[in-house]
Amino acid sequence: MTQMSRVKKIWKERGIKSWKISIKLLILLIVMGAASLGLFWFLWVHQADAASLLENSGLVKWFDSEEFVEDIQREAGKYSVPEAEDDAEGQKGIQPFFDSVTDEYTGVYIYGQDDGMYRCGRIADIMGVYPFGSLMSVSQDILGNQYGEVTVEFRNGTFDVIYYSYHRSQFIYPYMFFSILLCVFVFLSGVLIFIGRVMKRIFKVKDKITDMAQGDLAHPVPYCGEDEVGMLAKELDSLRNTLDMNIKKEESVRRANRDLITAISHDLRTPLTVLGGYLNILKLKRCPEDARDAYIEKCIRKTEDIRVLTDRMFEYALVYEVDESADLKQMPVSVLNDILEENCEFIRLAGFTVEQTLALSEGTMFGDEIMLKRIFSNLFSNIIKYGDKKHRVTVEAERAHGKTRIVLSNGIRSAGAEVESSRIGLKSTEKMVRMHRGSMHIERENNTYIVNINI
Repeated sequence: MTQMSRVKKIWKERGIKSWKISIKLLILLIVMGAASLGLFWFLWVHQADAASLLENSGLVKWFDSEEFVEDIQREAGKYSVPEAEDDAEGQKGIQPFFDSVTDEYTGVYIYGQDDGMYRCGRIADIMGVYPFGSLMSVSQDILGNQYGEVTVEFRNGTFDVIYYSYHRSQFIYPYMFFSILLCVFVFLSGVLIFIGRVMKRIFKVKDKITDMAQGDLAHPVPYCGEDEVGMLAKELDSLRNTLDMNIKKEESVRRANRDLITAISHDLRTPLTVLGGYLNILKLKRCPEDARDAYIEKCIRKTEDIRVLTDRMFEYALVYEVDESADLKQMPVSVLNDILEENCEFIRLAGFTVEQTLALSEGTMFGDEIMLKRIFSNLFSNIIKYGDKKHRVTVEAERAHGKTRIVLSNGIRSAGAEVESSRIGLKSTEKMVRMHRGSMHIERENNTYIVNINI
């Protein structure tokens, strides 16, 4: 599968859900920003429709043209229209007429009826107000203006009066503010909904953490997507599974340890009772003289039984005791050599033939002498338990490149040669070797058992 195919497959399986929250939020901001600007543009170009809707519904009444025309006709007979635009005296005399019929939102212009020439007029004051004049120049074509033309009889004749009403301009700022607020609301609603959904997933994870802190490890963490929150939920669920498994495993080990100790304690009572009885008989000299050696042999066997049981308990405790550590100190390698010599002699007395090659006379090493004795006591005890006396036991030890290599090899009995089912002894031995920063490898070739240790 090519890289492009893998990318397409991942995209198909995960898609937008796998995007980071920051990328999703950035895209959402762009989309909601574009949507808000589009909405504002739509509202702006339809402001005339909105103004007409308000007027037709009777909610507002900005300008009454009929009443305005009546005012003009009533006041016109009191004033004379200037003969020309540059007639300063006439222009001054008609100003009270404009004052009486216009306001800041109304513009009036007078033309001669016969010649159509402009004579005088007044522009709406609002058109000169900054920044309203600039805003009006942009919006007046959209908003639309109310205008009309009427023939009016003045004192000096009949003239045409054209009027413009900009009263709708009162609608511009409120409408613009409303449009901005609506667009901001639309923009924020999308962003807040997105953030709310993210927070809802975060609260789910938080609630699950609280449940886990109270000991509830049975219920899985709910699915929270493929982004950072989803990854956090998955990792938290993995942690929950691990904790649940570890707690169950620890409880199982604790229960097995308790059962083992109970069983060993029960098993120890029998040999201890028998051993105590034999010793009391020997102490009180109640046994026949010719049976004295037999009683002593029985005491030795019971002592060996007790040692085996206690060794199993100690080995089991070592395997599952995580706090135990080796007390590594610099020591002569000859100490390890002596330990091997002692164990070789021990299995010789048990009837094994031993071929040893020990070259550990010079140099030093880091080790725990007591733990080293336990390591090789376990290994040589296994040789006695499962080894075949018909085969030679070989023990090799050498020091090279700052490491000590020990190899034990022995034959395996054909009958009853299976290694102990729990393998507690080997597990404890391997753990102690690791505490010495070493390694232990076990091989079984045909009928030969080989243990290779490097420490």
